[in-house]
Amino acid sequence: MQQLNPRFHSMLRLPLSSFLRKSLSMKTRQRLDYRNKLILAPMVRVGTLPMRLLALEMGADIVYTEELVDLKLIKSIRRPNPALGTVDFVDPSDGTIVFRTCAQETSRLVLQMGTSDAGRALAVGKLLQRDISGLDINMGCPKEFSIKGGMGAALLSDPDKAALILRTLCSGLDIPVTCKIRILPDVEDTIGLVQKLAATGIAAIGIHARTRDERPQNPAHPEVLRAVAQAVDIPIIANGGSKSMHCYEDLRKFQVECGADSVMVARAAQLNVSIFRPEGLLPMDELIEKYLRLCVDYDNAPHNSKYCVQSILGELQETPRGKRFLQCQTLQQICEIWQLGDYCRRKQRELKTLGNSGRAEVEPPEAQAKRQKLEEAATAIEDEYAGVICRNMPFLRSTYPSDNHLPKTQLYVYSGRAGKSPPAYETQQCDKLFRSICSYDGQRFSSSFWEKNKKQAEQGAALVALLHLGQLEAEVLRDNGSLLN
Repeated sequence: MQQLNPRFHSMLRLPLSSFLRKSLSMKTRQRLDYRNKLILAPMVRVGTLPMRLLALEMGADIVYTEELVDLKLIKSIRRPNPALGTVDFVDPSDGTIVFRTCAQETSRLVLQMGTSDAGRALAVGKLLQRDISGLDINMGCPKEFSIKGGMGAALLSDPDKAALILRTLCSGLDIPVTCKIRILPDVEDTIGLVQKLAATGIAAIGIHARTRDERPQNPAHPEVLRAVAQAVDIPIIANGGSKSMHCYEDLRKFQVECGADSVMVARAAQLNVSIFRPEGLLPMDELIEKYLRLCVDYDNAPHNSKYCVQSILGELQETPRGKRFLQCQTLQQICEIWQLGDYCRRKQRELKTLGNSGRAEVEPPEAQAKRQKLEEAATAIEDEYAGVICRNMPFLRSTYPSDNHLPKTQLYVYSGRAGKSPPAYETQQCDKLFRSICSYDGQRFSSSFWEKNKKQAEQGAALVALLHLGQLEAEVLRDNGSLLN
């Protein structure tokens, strides 16, 4: 954002924060146009930042996030991340990224929300609208989680509530609002529903060309979308044609079959996002390399990166290289397979220097408050970790070929051979995270890396003990990602 002229501030005699808010609200933002667009569909675990950016590079006009639930978003903290050049919405309980975005995608980004409450949806929309260009409400997901919460396809059975949510958002937000539904078993009922929703003021509507009970193996119903498109004035976004989509031309063919203004692609893009390229599909390895570079550049979660690469590999997961990939647990390990190991190491060092804090630096709020209180009172001796030998060492299961090689097993065997009492473990839980202390031979060891469960925390503590006892080499541990400092 351009710097404001200080003279304007003094002339208007406004506090700077108030002036900024007013200036931003007055700034004209070009509204997202949903006509004649190729769109990356909202897909759970797929529609994170690296895949969205790659889809835009490949030729998509608009990209949707994965569905994000309002309750999760409203509890998150908005945090600009200068090191990555992103805006992060962070879960304060465990430090995980709920939603990450950047300026490269803002003007073409739609966030899809799962909600069943108009007021809560509006509160989340106001929190997000400066960082996105459109808000979509999921009204078509048939998964049990969504339906039990009154979200997704459950809203198809309650058109009045669905309309209330959309009307509330359209009147309360500065960005366009849309929704995504499935067709109903009856064509006329589908038309009536879409007309009711269109009357709320939404900018467009995405329609999956199958009913709530139909699955990808069932044929789509483009004729229903054609009838709907002729009955309403707002743009219709056709979805559900991935089964017949193998190249760019197939996207346009499905759009024409449905008589739709735009087309939204899900599974076909999950398998190969270069389907958006008019020039043709990219080779698989080239596509994976492009994706992994974006994962590294934006510090994407390893498990999410792995899931998306699995989708691209498909049956090739059963090859020797694929099986080696499936054992990977860190982004560094994945990158090594595609000759990007040096790039990953170099970039991660660079981002750390710039101040990026990843999972390695995550500390739950309860532990932060406790540590701060101790520091302020200068009572370090009371700290339960006083005198504990600590290293930042995450436990990475994939680096151990069998249970016999696990750190706890190694330390137990070592203690027996040395004629010492076996190690004992005490574990602390803070919110959703765990940290353990391993007591052995009069010394106490702990990893400062907060793990997701008790077992992993104990393994991390044993790992620190083995390193201190000279049973493991620091250089080997650094190379495989088990020793962070």
